[in-house]
Amino acid sequence: MPSYDTHPLLRSRRAGVLMHITSLPSQYGSGDIGPEAYAFADWLALAGVRVWQMLPIGPIGAGNSPYSSSSSFAIEPLFLALEPLIEAGLLAKDDLEASVRASKRLTAFECDYDAARAFRMPLYMKASAAFTARNSAKSKDFKRFVERASWLPAWLDRAAGSDEAARAMHSWIQFELERQWSALRSYCSARGIALVGDVPIFVTADSADVRENPTLFRLRKDGQPEVLTGVPPDGFSADGQLWGHPHYAWPAHAKQKFAWWIARIAIASQRFDLVRIDHFIGFMQAYEVPFGAKNARRGAWAAAPGRALLEAMAKEFPCLPLIAEDLGALTKDVEALRDDFALAGMRIVQNAFWSGQAGDMPHNHPHRAVVYSGTHDNETTVQWWKSRDAAQKKRFLAYAGNDPVHEAMSRIVLASPAALAVLPMQDVLGLGKSARMNLPGQSEGQWRWQMEAGAAHGKNAAVLRANIEATGRC
Repeated sequence: MPSYDTHPLLRSRRAGVLMHITSLPSQYGSGDIGPEAYAFADWLALAGVRVWQMLPIGPIGAGNSPYSSSSSFAIEPLFLALEPLIEAGLLAKDDLEASVRASKRLTAFECDYDAARAFRMPLYMKASAAFTARNSAKSKDFKRFVERASWLPAWLDRAAGSDEAARAMHSWIQFELERQWSALRSYCSARGIALVGDVPIFVTADSADVRENPTLFRLRKDGQPEVLTGVPPDGFSADGQLWGHPHYAWPAHAKQKFAWWIARIAIASQRFDLVRIDHFIGFMQAYEVPFGAKNARRGAWAAAPGRALLEAMAKEFPCLPLIAEDLGALTKDVEALRDDFALAGMRIVQNAFWSGQAGDMPHNHPHRAVVYSGTHDNETTVQWWKSRDAAQKKRFLAYAGNDPVHEAMSRIVLASPAALAVLPMQDVLGLGKSARMNLPGQSEGQWRWQMEAGAAHGKNAAVLRANIEATGRC
């Protein structure tokens, strides 16, 4: 087979921070790509961090999970910042201040998605109307966006139906989001910060993707999935995880030369320098659960054409801009698929101290890898430490010393031989259980953590920078 090269971003040692947009400080119910995003980029630069990793940025789905998005191509409307709309004259400052005074539900301590939508959407509608009234909807920039965004009609059908005012608003929202996102990415790039995104491997049954391309998914005649996605029981959940998405009709994708997948990665590459493919194992084999099941205990593994898919992608992207989330049931076939295409896999340092096996320990990580203390699905390091047994704590202390556990863990992660080392912002700040992002298998009360305003400051930036410089990741 052809020889592939590792993506340039993964050829030298870099440090990153995992921080989702919703977790940025905000007084409007959820973080967005406004001033706090720029302030966070400034903090990353001050700390010597060269990679900002995020969770999926598509429209948020059931349970407020970014991994159950209703579109693979649109951006979550809540990410649209309000302050630039005031600067552009589409909203008055009084509009925003009056809305804040009238709202009784907004909180600055955790994300409240329902409150954020109730607060933001009327303001978006007002700004959209002002945009149309200016005849800006006839501008060349807007027309070019609408012509280029071939995915937009399907998203409008999903988000707005036949309501013309709502369709106009959502068209404008996606146009404005593209402009705001491009501006933030340019700002980060100018400060030496690359953006890493996340692409969920599956999409929801009620997504714009399934509505537009039903033949690409395994659906029954009534439109319901034939079988559901998930993973079998494991250390996270005794019932497994029932995600509930439809599986792909892979022969239909192959017939189209995987055009939908290539388009998906293409738009992600417009927004990010690199993207993590969630559940990379699903490119080789995917777990199928009977439709109607209450949990994922009963299911079966089925083959997937990952090699043909990646070969098709590689024709468009010679250095595939992908990180393989290869956690879980990693087989020799999955390892070969990852390595043959020169993709970096993932290592979770918390896991190393469960087993104590030499091959899992941080000093044995390969260079072509991305190492984390934990991901959005893990406990924060402070929470993790409290739940360890005596033997695990002994192993960790012998390896890391007696400093506060989140500081010791950060140094271990940064010292790894892996090319990219990523710390969740919660671990940088030394936060506990209340800051956990997600508990797999739980559908309620997740994805709510929001950083307090001012929590990222010069002192903790200096500490992180010192560790980054000491481990050669500057």
